[in-house]
Amino acid sequence: MHDIILDEEFMMYLPKLDKETFESLEKQLLSEGARDPLVVWNNILIDGYNRHNICIKHGIAFTTVSMEFNSREDALEWIIDNQLSRRNLSPIEVSHFRGVLFNSAKRKRGSSNQYTEKVAFPQSEGKQTRLNTATEVGKRFKVSRATIERDGKVAEALNAIAAVSLDAKQKVLSGEVPVDRSKLQRLSKASQEEITKVADQINSGTYNRSEHRVSRAGDTSPEQGNASNAAQQSTLGTNPFINDNLENSANSNEIMTGDFDETAYVDTMVSLITGNLNTVVQTLNNDSGVRELKSSLRTLINSLEEMYSNIIDE
Repeated sequence: MHDIILDEEFMMYLPKLDKETFESLEKQLLSEGARDPLVVWNNILIDGYNRHNICIKHGIAFTTVSMEFNSREDALEWIIDNQLSRRNLSPIEVSHFRGVLFNSAKRKRGSSNQYTEKVAFPQSEGKQTRLNTATEVGKRFKVSRATIERDGKVAEALNAIAAVSLDAKQKVLSGEVPVDRSKLQRLSKASQEEITKVADQINSGTYNRSEHRVSRAGDTSPEQGNASNAAQQSTLGTNPFINDNLENSANSNEIMTGDFDETAYVDTMVSLITGNLNTVVQTLNNDSGVRELKSSLRTLINSLEEMYSNIIDE
């Protein structure tokens, strides 16, 4: 057998299969053997994690093919590219992998790389460099700069969760425990205590998608949060879907006067809308209805991204 090195960082980006798919692959390998070689770099496994596990478990012979890279960063980018080339990725997996590529490109912005031709940016140009990098990565995947920047936050949050529990991250990516991307974006700036709390909830099965708030410095007190929820209820109460998700009610003057937690309000709005749209998707069985919804969603996404781009990043 080969002396394969399992690198913890790289393993984070080699998704574990669900039980049914893993058992199907195991059955195939036992029947046909390992036909496809595992991919390694300096004996570090960079593709074929599940096949390697099965082969080791059952003593199945396998071969390897070596790749050459100049650095770990280049090897990591190959891993992500390889994952993104597959068609069975979920939206959260795609967002995560694009974010990893973007964050990797930002780390390499001091030298020429595939995402930007600029070299050795002064500190004062850091923000513009980030925007340029996001634009270039966005062009590659045919999405906006804003989408890539959000993906970067999703990747940061998932990596922070993985640092606490790799299983928790895998449960989110597999969809076993759905976590809204807006929640992950906020978690990218959350305290270690909050990250650990969410990871523990994911593993214990107690994570609740309806809990949208993330504790950060400067957040309002529970009493103020209740006032915020009351303001949201007053504004959203006419929507029967959203109304079912809010428990309190109050005067909409709070929104008009700004006497509520604006960040929590916006995040809750986004999360509720996303959750309701997901519910609609699950109930659509007619192909024409699905196509119409996708068309409407694309129009909405384009409008929101244009709005996002017009907001000045302080």
